[in-house]
Amino acid sequence: MKIGCPTEIKPQEFRVGITPSAAQEAVVHGHEVLIQANAGHGAGFEDHHYVAAGARIVETAEELFESAEMVVKVKEPQAGERRMLREGQLLFTYLHLAPDPEQTRDLLASGATCIAYETVTDDRGGLPLLAPMSEVAGKLAPQVGAWTLQKANGGRGVLLGGVPGVLPARVVVIGGGVVGTQAARVAAGMGASVTVLDRSLNRMRYLDDVYAGAFKTAYASSANTAALVAEADMVIGAVLIPGAAAPKLVSREQLSTMKPGAAIVDVAIDQGGCFETSRATTHQDPIYDVDGIMHYCVANMPGAVARTSTIALGNATMPYMLALADKGWRQACADDPHLLNGLNVHAGKLTYYAVGRALGMDVTSPQLVLKT
Repeated sequence: MKIGCPTEIKPQEFRVGITPSAAQEAVVHGHEVLIQANAGHGAGFEDHHYVAAGARIVETAEELFESAEMVVKVKEPQAGERRMLREGQLLFTYLHLAPDPEQTRDLLASGATCIAYETVTDDRGGLPLLAPMSEVAGKLAPQVGAWTLQKANGGRGVLLGGVPGVLPARVVVIGGGVVGTQAARVAAGMGASVTVLDRSLNRMRYLDDVYAGAFKTAYASSANTAALVAEADMVIGAVLIPGAAAPKLVSREQLSTMKPGAAIVDVAIDQGGCFETSRATTHQDPIYDVDGIMHYCVANMPGAVARTSTIALGNATMPYMLALADKGWRQACADDPHLLNGLNVHAGKLTYYAVGRALGMDVTSPQLVLKT
């Protein structure tokens, strides 16, 4: 199979979909790998690294999309890239379709088969291709939140860990999954007073047992959430419903109860965000102010640490990429129901129910697609 990896064109996106080691593995499996010139530069991988791995460098995205049978990316295809997709082509990348009807319509119109990293599952009910970036984003969230809290950036001017005689900042993390756990670990490690809100008692027991009181937990009732958000210096949104739009857990009205200059970091912004006032921003212009509350809502946070993120993502995606290339998408998905859960679009049909619910679109069963 011809596997193509284009240069990411989303603003300030420095990651790349295929590492040189993944390219080498694909070549060993008998596939041809096409890498757009300078695709890996932002992550510290140069064209000669790919050539040494057996890949071929192509100059333009147009040439790559025209030649590749499978396109492997990081971020959702931008409008210009979607126009280059064609019927029968396989796209393997993050999609986050639930809050993005325009992208969804374009992918349906392309006739391509689109498998989303974020909805591939595993035997434990996890999301193995989302987890590495969730870990990165979770660890980054307190770091960028601490920067947002600086007075020069419009924040309260509060140091996360405080100093002797001065209390540390209060950090509230909404969601105790992968993102929330990593965010809480790092914020607590920076000296902040951290509370994690979740609705799973089993998850909260796990966090208490494993992290031995490094941070507190609380049940995420509406009343608890409102009270803790009002007291917080920083609120990190870390709620995920796989493939679906994120629930809005903090309203604009609640901003008036927060401390002036408090910081919101919405890690769920890829799925529409879990604050009513969230809108996607970029690394180039990451912060905005709503009613005196500073919002950090960068939609590709892991792109800030592109090398770490690229290697972590490549480690996770490589086995699935090889299965798709070795067997073709139909056989690979028939053999692995967890990979089939990643199928979001095929030949003009939407095949992921949570996206259909979010966008009010008809959905065809992925199992039915396999049979036809």
